[in-house]
Amino acid sequence: MKFSEQWLREWVNPGIDTNALSEQLSMAGLEVDGVTPVAEEFSGVVIGEVVSCGQHPDADKLQVTQVNTGDDELHNIVCGAPNCRTGIKVAVAKVGAVLPGNFKIKKAKLRGEPSNGMLCSSSELGLTDEHDGILELPADAPVGTDYRKYLQLDDVTMDVDLTPNRADCLGIKGLAREVGVLNRCDVQEPAFAAVAPTLSETRNIELQAPDACPRYLGRVIQGVDVKALSPVWLTERLRRSGVRSIDPVVDVTNYVLLELGHPMHAFDLDSLQGDVQVRYAKPGEQLELLDGQVVTLQDDVLVIADEQKALAMAGIFGGKQSGVTDQSKAIFLESAFFAPDAIAGRARRFGLHTDASHRYERGVDPELQRTAMERATALLLEICGGEAGPIVEAVAESHLPKPAQVTLRAARLKKILGVSIDDNQVEDILKRLGFDVKTNADGWQVVVPTFRFDIAIEEDLIEEVARVYGYNNIEAAAPAASLSMIPRQEQQQSLLRFSEDLVDRGYQEAITYSFVDPKHQALLFNETAALSLPHPISVEMSSMRVSLWPGLLATVAYNQKRQQPSLAFFESGLRFLPDDDAPSGVLQEPMLAGVRAGKVTGEHWSDADRAVDFYDIKGDVESLLNHTGFANEFKFVADQHPALHPGQCAAIYRASKRVGYVGAIHPQFEKKLGLNGRTFVFELELGAIQQRRLPKAAPISRYPSIRRDLAVVVENRVAVGEIFTAIENIGVKNLVGLNLFDVYQGPGVADGYRSLALSLTLQDTEKTLEDAEVDASIATVVKLLQDEFGATLRE
Repeated sequence: MKFSEQWLREWVNPGIDTNALSEQLSMAGLEVDGVTPVAEEFSGVVIGEVVSCGQHPDADKLQVTQVNTGDDELHNIVCGAPNCRTGIKVAVAKVGAVLPGNFKIKKAKLRGEPSNGMLCSSSELGLTDEHDGILELPADAPVGTDYRKYLQLDDVTMDVDLTPNRADCLGIKGLAREVGVLNRCDVQEPAFAAVAPTLSETRNIELQAPDACPRYLGRVIQGVDVKALSPVWLTERLRRSGVRSIDPVVDVTNYVLLELGHPMHAFDLDSLQGDVQVRYAKPGEQLELLDGQVVTLQDDVLVIADEQKALAMAGIFGGKQSGVTDQSKAIFLESAFFAPDAIAGRARRFGLHTDASHRYERGVDPELQRTAMERATALLLEICGGEAGPIVEAVAESHLPKPAQVTLRAARLKKILGVSIDDNQVEDILKRLGFDVKTNADGWQVVVPTFRFDIAIEEDLIEEVARVYGYNNIEAAAPAASLSMIPRQEQQQSLLRFSEDLVDRGYQEAITYSFVDPKHQALLFNETAALSLPHPISVEMSSMRVSLWPGLLATVAYNQKRQQPSLAFFESGLRFLPDDDAPSGVLQEPMLAGVRAGKVTGEHWSDADRAVDFYDIKGDVESLLNHTGFANEFKFVADQHPALHPGQCAAIYRASKRVGYVGAIHPQFEKKLGLNGRTFVFELELGAIQQRRLPKAAPISRYPSIRRDLAVVVENRVAVGEIFTAIENIGVKNLVGLNLFDVYQGPGVADGYRSLALSLTLQDTEKTLEDAEVDASIATVVKLLQDEFGATLRE
């Protein structure tokens, strides 16, 4: 929010200078980002009148003028501006004047004609960057007056960075109220008298969406002159607030927005067909905006319409067809209250951010509409002329916000702030802020004013008291609190241990947003319902994640585009699933996920590069599972997942419960997700791997182990994991180790089959095993493989 300090001081004028005012606002939570002069330094510039203007004899684009600056004689000045003409008032830099950049005006000759001064443009005086001709001043501008004094340019623009909760300060009115409270000053609010109607013409207003717009005021104004010039005082205040002057109608609505913090809009009355409707858009309804953009509206977008078509996106942007032009003779002026929930997120959906949407989505005072209408009407009639009709108001009282009532306890106030503030002082602060305060046994019952949308709970009131009391008046003190150590179960494996293991294996930890692109998420999880955000940051961040994969894959794509060939990231965090049985209807489940892409190692002369494959990331998962002490309870089972390659996908089970997935991203999604090459992912439920088995000491066998190797031929469909599980389940006596050390397909093995080479290690803790015992155990395994898997021994 940018504003002129002079403008603010017309409303409230505390006895402090600019620097102190800036510091005071910042300490009160209204951070001042910058204080800049409204004009660069210059001197010797006065108001003059062009008495004559003729063509330069030797230059087609130059004119020779005679200018009256209130001196005894006229000044001969050569000017090249296309808008220079007889009779206009201008800014004249006389000989000896110093313009911005230390540019000194001297007597000169231009193509043989003497020039004793310069007619200035706004850019030459450092006011704006526009180069569209010399400044034209009002006809009543006093000739000879110093230009700086005439425009009161010894002023500064203050830029306040408001937090989203302080929409009440998005106008001079709200800022003045704050300054008045902080300095115990009275606010001199201008009196906005009601404008008596001089014609009877009206338009009926129909509220078809009272929940979104419970109050709408409209007024017809006939006979306006849109070509009239906005007065200098108004355009200067707009300029100092960072707003460009366009035409008097737009200038007035912008002025009211800056002054009162209330957006307004004007329609060309002749473009309206019938009565005015406030409704939701029809699905697929299109609207051409003032900037020429054509948008297709959804049925949750509020529009202002007539009986035939949509005219504007309510509280966001006007439509081109109903916009005021320099040919307009009559306007329909709008002043409305739109509910924040009806506006929030809609502008961003269409790539828009307007001053109106910025205010409406944060909250506008629902009692301010009539004041804004009367103020705008008075200014329009003063500048553009015309006649105003009566104000037509449509209101749905039951949908208007009700003033919140909040209890503030004195004990709670002291506990939170750590300082004791006198009860009378607390009550005084709240009343000066506009709250209705009643004392009770424990503290105060407070009714919140309509312009404070952000006050809802007791802590909000405590914050208000603290910032007005002054954070710098709260003395620093060491916290007085007892510290206690919370016991942790030994069986609970810490997340840090898993993180350290992944870091040791070359991963980097990532932290991504919990809200993701719904299109990308739908690609990966087309069968999983996702939660949509009602007010997203952007369309690309409008869905709550059902997995950590979308964020990690976006991180990989981002880094690959920046020439990072080998990547490994992991993340721990919540996923969000709709669940009617969960609190608030949302299941929030902690997950651990990882992604790998590119090469296993960097380039090195001693070893050839190798791309990451399925077994690399499977090994990473197995390393994590080893920390549980229950690694043998987890099984990798070939499975299908919509996001993963059908031939490189495994579900991870603990007992009969699926606790995760590991695999390669499906090739058909890689390009759509912006990935370069094969990408592998895993995801585990943290709750399933954080319980661990405590280690127990056991003596090491003093007797030798015996290894026997088996080569068996099985069908390709037989998974090695199934074989291992079957062998472990029959409880082979003295079996202490089982490993797959070779897989063979080729000559000697029939098509559709493969040879698996298994090593079995047997050992007893009490004696040396004899061959007969070992042979019996091996025979048991062979019989199992033959019976359950149709295996044959390979000679």
